[in-house]
Amino acid sequence: MMYVTDIVSSAGSVLLVGVLLFAVSGVWPPLVAIESPSMDPHIKEGDLVFVMEEDRFSGPGDHEGVVTAANDDSYRAFQRPGDVIVYEPDGNSRQTPIIHRAMLWVEADENWYDRANQDYIGSADSCDELTSCPADHAGFITKGDNNGRYDQVGSSPISEPVKPGWVVGTAEMRVPLLGQVRLQWNQAGATDVGANETGLAVTNEAETAAVNTTASG
Repeated sequence: MMYVTDIVSSAGSVLLVGVLLFAVSGVWPPLVAIESPSMDPHIKEGDLVFVMEEDRFSGPGDHEGVVTAANDDSYRAFQRPGDVIVYEPDGNSRQTPIIHRAMLWVEADENWYDRANQDYIGSADSCDELTSCPADHAGFITKGDNNGRYDQVGSSPISEPVKPGWVVGTAEMRVPLLGQVRLQWNQAGATDVGANETGLAVTNEAETAAVNTTASG
Protein backbone atom coordinates (compact mmCIF):
# COMPACT_ATOMS: atom_id res chain seq x y z
CA MET A 1 0.00 0.00 0.00
CA MET A 2 2.85 2.37 0.84
CA TYR A 3 4.50 1.52 -2.49
CA VAL A 4 1.32 2.38 -4.41
CA THR A 5 0.95 5.59 -2.41
CA ASP A 6 4.54 6.62 -3.26
CA ILE A 7 3.97 6.00 -6.99
CA VAL A 8 0.73 7.94 -7.04
CA SER A 9 2.33 10.77 -5.08
CA SER A 10 5.31 10.94 -7.47
CA ALA A 11 3.06 10.88 -10.53
CA GLY A 12 0.90 13.59 -9.02
CA SER A 13 3.94 15.78 -8.36
CA VAL A 14 5.14 15.42 -11.94
CA LEU A 15 1.66 16.22 -13.23
CA LEU A 16 1.44 19.28 -11.00
CA VAL A 17 4.78 20.61 -12.24
CA GLY A 18 3.64 20.07 -15.84
CA VAL A 19 0.37 21.91 -15.21
CA LEU A 20 2.19 24.82 -13.57
CA LEU A 21 4.67 25.09 -16.44
CA PHE A 22 1.84 25.03 -18.97
CA ALA A 23 -0.02 27.72 -17.02
CA VAL A 24 3.06 29.95 -17.19
CA SER A 25 4.08 29.22 -20.78
CA GLY A 26 0.79 28.67 -22.57
CA VAL A 27 2.58 26.05 -24.70
CA TRP A 28 2.39 22.27 -24.53
CA PRO A 29 4.85 20.76 -24.10
CA PRO A 30 6.57 23.73 -22.42
CA LEU A 31 9.98 22.03 -22.50
CA VAL A 32 11.84 20.82 -25.60
CA ALA A 33 15.10 18.91 -25.92
CA ILE A 34 17.63 20.30 -28.42
CA GLU A 35 18.93 17.71 -30.86
CA SER A 36 21.33 19.67 -33.08
CA PRO A 37 24.19 22.18 -32.63
CA SER A 38 22.71 24.84 -34.94
CA MET A 39 22.26 27.33 -32.07
CA ASP A 40 25.71 26.89 -30.56
CA PRO A 41 27.14 28.38 -28.47
CA HIS A 42 24.06 29.99 -26.91
CA ILE A 43 21.83 26.91 -26.95
CA LYS A 44 23.63 23.59 -27.13
CA GLU A 45 22.72 20.13 -28.30
CA GLY A 46 21.28 18.20 -25.36
CA ASP A 47 19.93 21.28 -23.56
CA LEU A 48 16.37 21.44 -22.29
CA VAL A 49 14.67 24.71 -23.29
CA PHE A 50 11.63 26.34 -21.73
CA VAL A 51 9.26 27.71 -24.40
CA MET A 52 6.61 30.37 -23.88
CA GLU A 53 3.70 31.54 -26.02
CA GLU A 54 5.20 34.35 -28.09
CA ASP A 55 2.71 37.08 -27.28
CA ARG A 56 2.65 36.64 -23.49
CA PHE A 57 5.58 38.95 -22.71
CA SER A 58 6.55 40.32 -26.11
CA GLY A 59 9.37 42.80 -26.51
CA PRO A 60 9.46 46.26 -28.12
CA GLY A 61 8.37 46.62 -31.73
CA ASP A 62 7.32 43.01 -32.06
CA HIS A 63 5.61 41.38 -35.02
CA GLU A 64 2.88 39.06 -33.73
CA GLY A 65 4.75 38.76 -30.42
CA VAL A 66 8.22 38.22 -31.93
CA VAL A 67 11.04 40.78 -31.97
CA THR A 68 13.44 40.38 -34.90
CA ALA A 69 17.16 41.05 -34.80
CA ALA A 70 16.76 43.71 -37.50
CA ASN A 71 13.99 45.50 -35.62
CA ASP A 72 15.70 46.28 -32.31
CA ASP A 73 19.30 45.29 -31.68
CA SER A 74 19.04 46.45 -28.08
CA TYR A 75 16.56 43.67 -27.33
CA ARG A 76 18.46 40.45 -26.76
CA ALA A 77 17.66 36.81 -26.22
CA PHE A 78 20.36 34.25 -25.54
CA GLN A 79 23.05 36.95 -25.85
CA ARG A 80 22.14 38.18 -29.34
CA PRO A 81 19.53 40.53 -30.85
CA GLY A 82 16.15 39.06 -31.73
CA ASP A 83 13.89 36.43 -30.25
CA VAL A 84 14.74 32.76 -30.58
CA ILE A 85 11.60 31.05 -31.82
CA VAL A 86 10.41 27.48 -32.11
CA TYR A 87 8.50 27.00 -35.37
CA GLU A 88 7.01 24.31 -37.59
CA PRO A 89 8.97 24.32 -40.89
CA ASP A 90 6.62 25.21 -43.74
CA GLY A 91 3.81 24.92 -41.21
CA ASN A 92 4.17 21.13 -41.14
CA SER A 93 3.26 19.92 -37.65
CA ARG A 94 4.47 16.40 -38.50
CA GLN A 95 8.09 17.57 -38.73
CA THR A 96 10.30 18.30 -35.77
CA PRO A 97 10.03 22.00 -34.86
CA ILE A 98 13.04 24.19 -35.60
CA ILE A 99 14.54 26.44 -32.92
CA HIS A 100 16.29 29.41 -34.60
CA ARG A 101 16.55 33.16 -34.27
CA ALA A 102 14.10 35.56 -35.94
CA MET A 103 16.33 37.79 -38.07
CA LEU A 104 13.91 40.02 -40.00
CA TRP A 105 10.28 40.35 -40.96
CA VAL A 106 9.33 40.47 -44.65
CA GLU A 107 6.06 41.40 -46.27
CA ALA A 108 4.33 39.40 -49.01
CA ASP A 109 5.99 39.92 -52.42
CA GLU A 110 8.77 42.00 -50.83
CA ASN A 111 12.19 42.14 -52.44
CA TRP A 112 14.16 41.73 -49.22
CA TYR A 113 17.54 41.14 -50.83
CA ASP A 114 18.93 44.57 -49.93
CA ARG A 115 17.83 44.21 -46.30
CA ALA A 116 19.46 40.82 -45.92
CA ASN A 117 22.88 40.35 -44.36
CA GLN A 118 25.05 39.52 -47.35
CA ASP A 119 27.00 37.00 -45.29
CA TYR A 120 23.89 34.83 -44.89
CA ILE A 121 22.50 34.60 -48.43
CA GLY A 122 25.01 32.24 -50.01
CA SER A 123 26.06 33.08 -53.58
CA ALA A 124 22.91 34.98 -54.54
CA ASP A 125 23.67 38.27 -56.35
CA SER A 126 20.09 39.50 -56.61
CA CYS A 127 16.56 38.81 -55.45
CA ASP A 128 16.01 36.60 -58.50
CA GLU A 129 18.79 34.29 -57.32
CA LEU A 130 17.58 34.24 -53.71
CA THR A 131 15.13 31.57 -52.60
CA SER A 132 11.84 33.01 -51.29
CA CYS A 133 12.55 36.38 -52.88
CA PRO A 134 10.26 38.09 -53.55
CA ALA A 135 8.67 36.67 -50.41
CA ASP A 136 5.88 34.17 -51.06
CA HIS A 137 4.03 35.60 -48.07
CA ALA A 138 4.65 37.73 -45.00
CA GLY A 139 6.77 36.06 -42.34
CA PHE A 140 10.04 35.79 -40.46
CA ILE A 141 13.44 35.15 -42.01
CA THR A 142 15.23 32.92 -39.53
CA LYS A 143 18.71 31.56 -38.88
CA GLY A 144 20.57 29.30 -36.49
CA ASP A 145 23.32 31.15 -34.63
CA ASN A 146 25.78 28.47 -35.68
CA ASN A 147 24.58 28.25 -39.29
CA GLY A 148 26.13 30.12 -42.20
CA ARG A 149 22.94 31.20 -43.96
CA TYR A 150 19.28 31.94 -43.46
CA ASP A 151 16.84 29.04 -43.23
CA GLN A 152 15.09 30.41 -46.32
CA VAL A 153 18.21 30.31 -48.53
CA GLY A 154 19.60 27.58 -50.77
CA SER A 155 18.32 24.87 -53.09
CA SER A 156 16.72 22.99 -50.19
CA PRO A 157 15.71 25.65 -47.65
CA ILE A 158 14.61 24.56 -44.19
CA SER A 159 11.42 26.58 -44.52
CA GLU A 160 9.66 29.35 -46.38
CA PRO A 161 9.37 32.65 -44.48
CA VAL A 162 7.85 31.64 -41.18
CA LYS A 163 4.22 32.69 -40.86
CA PRO A 164 3.16 33.82 -37.37
CA GLY A 165 0.78 30.87 -37.27
CA TRP A 166 3.71 28.46 -37.61
CA VAL A 167 5.42 29.81 -34.49
CA VAL A 168 5.06 27.49 -31.49
CA GLY A 169 6.59 29.98 -29.06
CA THR A 170 9.74 31.81 -28.00
CA ALA A 171 12.64 30.18 -26.20
CA GLU A 172 13.06 31.76 -22.77
CA MET A 173 15.70 29.81 -20.85
CA ARG A 174 17.77 26.65 -21.09
CA VAL A 175 18.83 23.93 -18.70
CA PRO A 176 22.20 22.56 -19.87
CA LEU A 177 22.35 18.86 -20.79
CA LEU A 178 19.02 17.90 -19.21
CA GLY A 179 17.54 17.30 -22.64
CA GLN A 180 19.88 14.34 -23.12
CA VAL A 181 17.48 12.21 -21.11
CA ARG A 182 14.69 12.86 -23.62
CA LEU A 183 16.95 12.39 -26.64
CA GLN A 184 18.29 9.06 -25.36
CA TRP A 185 14.75 7.91 -24.68
CA ASN A 186 13.78 8.77 -28.26
CA GLN A 187 16.82 6.96 -29.65
CA ALA A 188 16.04 3.86 -27.60
CA GLY A 189 12.45 3.91 -28.83
CA ALA A 190 13.53 4.30 -32.45
CA THR A 191 15.91 1.34 -32.08
CA ASP A 192 13.20 -0.86 -30.63
CA VAL A 193 10.51 0.04 -33.15
CA GLY A 194 12.63 0.55 -36.27
CA ALA A 195 13.17 3.76 -38.19
CA ASN A 196 10.69 2.98 -40.94
CA GLU A 197 7.89 2.20 -38.51
CA THR A 198 8.31 5.35 -36.49
CA GLY A 199 7.63 7.61 -39.45
CA LEU A 200 10.73 9.63 -38.59
CA ALA A 201 13.48 10.61 -40.98
CA VAL A 202 16.96 11.57 -39.85
CA THR A 203 18.70 14.19 -42.00
CA ASN A 204 22.23 15.48 -42.03
CA GLU A 205 21.17 18.21 -39.61
CA ALA A 206 19.16 15.86 -37.40
CA GLU A 207 16.05 17.84 -38.19
CA THR A 208 13.50 15.22 -37.17
CA ALA A 209 12.64 13.15 -34.13
CA ALA A 210 9.78 13.10 -31.64
CA VAL A 211 7.80 16.05 -32.88
CA ASN A 212 6.28 17.27 -29.66
CA THR A 213 9.26 17.03 -27.33
CA THR A 214 12.36 17.98 -29.33
CA ALA A 215 13.53 20.87 -31.46
CA SER A 216 16.25 21.03 -34.04
CA GLY A 217 18.09 23.36 -36.36
